[in-house]
Amino acid sequence: MADVTRAPAAAVFELRGVTRSYRVGVADIQALRGIDLDLLEGEFVVLLGASGSGKSTLVNIMGGLDRPTAGTVRYHGLDLAQASDAELTAFRRRSVGFVFQFYNLVPGLTALENVQLVTELAAEPMPAREALERVGLGTRLDHFPAQMSGGEQQRVAIARAIAKRPEVLLCDEPTGALDCDTGIVVLDALAQANRDLGTTTVVITHNAVIAGMAHRVIRLSNGAVSAIAVNAVRQAPASLRW
Repeated sequence: MADVTRAPAAAVFELRGVTRSYRVGVADIQALRGIDLDLLEGEFVVLLGASGSGKSTLVNIMGGLDRPTAGTVRYHGLDLAQASDAELTAFRRRSVGFVFQFYNLVPGLTALENVQLVTELAAEPMPAREALERVGLGTRLDHFPAQMSGGEQQRVAIARAIAKRPEVLLCDEPTGALDCDTGIVVLDALAQANRDLGTTTVVITHNAVIAGMAHRVIRLSNGAVSAIAVNAVRQAPASLRW
């Protein structure tokens, strides 16, 4: 079912002049080159670009996992580029949920217990059972990761990320290790969290077909924003054909 784009109200992130360089041997690698970008409350953003375009570096900086070489990264007024390690830790714990290509579940814990690891640290968490039900795993609570498919494990990872009710959900190639049909199920879980919880969601991908489900599509090339497109109507994930 199509979903008309809503108008997000305010900026969650404000990035200005963000650069990131790395020293490799005698060479300087420019991963980001002067990024200016706002991410808005409640929107679903897809970051597109080839490998090496700077997508993961950008998301790591927004998530407080990395710092820019120059520029400002403001999250509701807090400049993450200048924040202390303690402030970044508090920011990640309180405000951000992460979903990566690989699920990073604890093998010896059930799905429910994997999600509970996060809820025990959050200030006002969603019950772990509810988070798993939201991603369609209400009947798999007591299963261990080895007893679950890749798509089910990724949905546990999504449940774990949304259980602390983050304002921001950052997803780095969340369907990269999955087949097409399973990937659609995972995308549907992310889209559902965005609609129901109002979580600002950023999904990194190299697959242009996924772009149809986003409010905005931001293309990166050689460490810079090369294009931004706005979708007037969002496509439901089930309509995707990879």
